[in-house]
Amino acid sequence: MNPIKILDVRAHPGDSAFLLDDGKTAILYDSGFAFTGYAVADRIKAYLGERPLDYIFLTHSHYDHALGSVYALQYWPNATVVAGEYAVRIFQKDSAKRVMRDLDRKFATQCGVSQYEDLIDGLRVDLAVKEGDTVQAGDLSFSVINLPGHTKCSVGFYLASQKLLLSCETIGVFDGDHTVLPSYLVGYQMALDSIAKVEQLEIEQILVPHFGLLDEQQTAVYLKNAQKSAIEVARAITDILRQGGSKEDAAQYFRQNFYRGAVESIYPRDAFELNTSIMIDLLERELLSE
Repeated sequence: MNPIKILDVRAHPGDSAFLLDDGKTAILYDSGFAFTGYAVADRIKAYLGERPLDYIFLTHSHYDHALGSVYALQYWPNATVVAGEYAVRIFQKDSAKRVMRDLDRKFATQCGVSQYEDLIDGLRVDLAVKEGDTVQAGDLSFSVINLPGHTKCSVGFYLASQKLLLSCETIGVFDGDHTVLPSYLVGYQMALDSIAKVEQLEIEQILVPHFGLLDEQQTAVYLKNAQKSAIEVARAITDILRQGGSKEDAAQYFRQNFYRGAVESIYPRDAFELNTSIMIDLLERELLSE
C-alpha cells in the first residue's frame, strides 16, 4: 500500500479542509466555508493537476465543514460525497441551509469578503453512511464510526491499515499543545460515549478538524485530554449554575479558558459564542434538570 500524504488545503484558518492522497485516490476531508470554497478547490487543483478528486468525506453538516463541498463539485462533479445518514436530512431542510448561509455570510463579512457565488442550495450527499459501513476508496478501506455529541450527524472514518482516524469535533478541538476544547452541542453523555468508542481503537495518528494531522505524541496527548476536558468543563459550568451564577458567568468561564491562541484563530467568534450558549443550555438540561 502506498503511503498517504495529508495536505492542508485550507484557504482561511477557520476552514476545515484537508486532502488525503495515496497516489491513486484523492479524498477531501471536510471542505470549509462557502466563501472560501473556490479557493480551497484551487489549492486542490494546484496539487492534483489533471488527476481527479475522487471523494469528499464530510464529518458533519456544519457550514464551516460542509459548504465548500459544493464548490469543489464545480471542478470535480463526479466526486463522491460521503456523509452520515443524518446529514442527508439536514441538507434537505431549507431552515438548516438558511442558518448555514447566514453564518457563512457573517463570517465572510468579518473577513472582508462581501460578495461571492452562493451555491449552498446545491449541497448533496452521494453515499449516506452509518456505523459499521465500509467506504472502499481505491485501496483505502475506511470503517465508518458514528460519533454523535457535537451534532447528531457527526461521523469518523477509521483506516485500520494505517491506524489512522479521521476524527470529528465531538472528540474535541485541539489547540496544538495540550488543551482540548469540548464541543458537545446535542448530548453530553453522547459525547462521552463517542470519546470512549474512539479510545477503544488502535490509533497512532488522528486527523483533527480545523487543526490537521497529529503525530503519535500529539495523538496520545489529545486522546488523554479529550475525556478529561469534557468532564471538567461540564463540572465547572454546572457548578457555576448551581451556585447561582448566570449563564453569562458560565460563558465567561468558557471564554477565558478556551478562546485564545490557536482556538481563537480557527474559531469564528460568532460560532464560538453560539456554540458556547448551546453547550451551557445542554448541560443545564442534561445534568441539572430534575
